Amino acid sequence: MVDEPTLGEVVRRFEDRFADVREDIQQLGHRMDEKVDQRIYDLRHEALSARVGTLETLREKESEKLVATRRWLIGAVVVPLIGVLLPVILLLTRGAGS
Repeated sequence: MVDEPTLGEVVRRFEDRFADVREDIQQLGHRMDEKVDQRIYDLRHEALSARVGTLETLREKESEKLVATRRWLIGAVVVPLIGVLLPVILLLTRGAGS
């Protein structure tokens, strides 16, 4: 009989558990208030997908510009430079050999 709690002790324990349950329910209520509605989530996801698609298109255009710039550089600068320097180098090497 010594191990059995008194009625007042049982009531206190019950009130403590009840307060814990009440706090848990309040926390769940706060979490539910913070939850994003599915429609809003879908709209945000669609907007993000559209933005990513736009960025990918821009990246592809930039890479095409880079390739075009490299081709222009090779065609307008490197090829004429080789065309001018190669005969000079050949003349110098043949002139030195004769």
